[in-house]
Amino acid sequence: MADHADLIIENARAITFDDAATRAGAVAVSGGTLQAVGSNHDIANLKGPDTRIIDAAGGTVLPGFIESHIHLFGGAAELGGLNLTGVEGIIALTAQVRAFAGERLDDALVYASCADYAILDERRVITRQDLDQVMPDRPFAMMAPDHHTLWANTAALELAGILDGAEVEPGSEIVIAEDGQAQGELREAGAFGPVVALTPLGGREGLGYTTGDDPDPPATATERAIDKATLKRGLEHCAASGITSLHNMDGNFYQLELLDELKASGYLLCRSQIPFHLKNFHPLDKLEEAVEMRAKYADDMLWSGRVKIFMDGVIDSRTAFLLEDYPDTPGLRGEDLFSAEHFAEAAIRSDAMGMQISVHAIGDAAVRRTLDGYEAAQGANGKRDARHRIEHIEVLHPDDIPRFRELGVIASMQPLHSPLGGFFAAPARNTLLRDDQLPYAFGWQTLRDTGATLIFASDWPVVPVEPMLSIKAAVATKTLEGPWGNQRQTLMNALAAYTRDGAYAEFAEARKGRLKAGMMADVVVMPVDLETVDPEKLGDVAPVMTICGGRVTFEA
Repeated sequence: MADHADLIIENARAITFDDAATRAGAVAVSGGTLQAVGSNHDIANLKGPDTRIIDAAGGTVLPGFIESHIHLFGGAAELGGLNLTGVEGIIALTAQVRAFAGERLDDALVYASCADYAILDERRVITRQDLDQVMPDRPFAMMAPDHHTLWANTAALELAGILDGAEVEPGSEIVIAEDGQAQGELREAGAFGPVVALTPLGGREGLGYTTGDDPDPPATATERAIDKATLKRGLEHCAASGITSLHNMDGNFYQLELLDELKASGYLLCRSQIPFHLKNFHPLDKLEEAVEMRAKYADDMLWSGRVKIFMDGVIDSRTAFLLEDYPDTPGLRGEDLFSAEHFAEAAIRSDAMGMQISVHAIGDAAVRRTLDGYEAAQGANGKRDARHRIEHIEVLHPDDIPRFRELGVIASMQPLHSPLGGFFAAPARNTLLRDDQLPYAFGWQTLRDTGATLIFASDWPVVPVEPMLSIKAAVATKTLEGPWGNQRQTLMNALAAYTRDGAYAEFAEARKGRLKAGMMADVVVMPVDLETVDPEKLGDVAPVMTICGGRVTFEA
């Protein structure tokens, strides 16, 4: 008789993403791998006296979700903080902020996240004087949902030492008012870094994003303990959402060290990839650190091997790099954080090291420049199975659509970022985007139709991390005013973009992302049959169990 399984899930509606057997009724787990996938009858002989039996009761069972674009440390730090999603107007904002401030009397900075660009009654300009009204007697700052713009009151700007402005890195801006002092709006990490450094975690949660460097001076033992506890909460939150693997988008040695310590103590609940973050102000010789990261961290639970780069900013702050002017701002095309020559050299060197590259590129000019750099790397180093990625791709020129498949570039996209997903409102027509851009904006299906590999993610904490919310956004798209393209996804394609194809993006398609005997026992159990759920209700479905490497990491 075959060895008994450690755990069996039966009475399931399993979607395997295994072409040889796309559906199954039961899954057996043993020793961290999938021992068998088949019918209840097929697996009955694997039951032993110590086998744990999970009755799926007709619910969908899937490979564990792979969150392909996340800021784990930053998202974890904001858990339990003040989230301003849905808050509108100065009265509501003031009430929320003052109530929160009353609970956090010891915080040097009253800090809030996810403040809409139009939070003050559709005004596009938010000043420090506005926020002085909200919080007149303490430093206060609030971050936009995209985490590319922060607004601060006078006390926060003064405490951060930037009330009178300061020199910042290219692509960042401390907006200066007519009186010669900071207006209150800080664009990009180089500008708002000194304010974020005032948060309860001292800004350590954002270093992998803002600088790519480690804390200086090094974190104390107490600070490390606090940061590990924060990351642990973040991992628990992800596991409760059905996530078994995550691709972090900010990175430094510090995060790797903390996660490695969590792994040693059994608290690394999700397989985690942490990249080397190359900023535009780093010398390219710093890429040697990426090689060091890859060599030091290279197991199935914690690994590196990827270089992350920002090519531009975001549309809402008009820092996304466009081929033509913003329609309501003649002469402005956003910010290119790397020149064509600089990025091509960075891509060639990273690719020659065998690194995977992922580039934040939102505007159509940024996307084109990234594709050009990847093409230059192929020309210099020869074509290989590099699986370089572009993150976001919110605006896309038609000429660049076929280049993803031609160059083997993975499109990493976030359904909840698009107005089609219903989480954020569409901009007024001909303000941020022109009508001729809309058919290709957030072009999930546009790229899928070419045969390009498409993966989905949240970009937490920009939007909630729960995969089912993003899957709902992709499957049940909204009808918007103007010539927006039809980017609606089938349920199977959306689920694949969060499982099978996420595994491909990390070169792990032979080990995870499918329910097949011999593969990693990364599994999520849903309470219902997803194929029978109204698409509009998919976001209401939450996992009842998450299994990573055969270990139950969450159970409702």
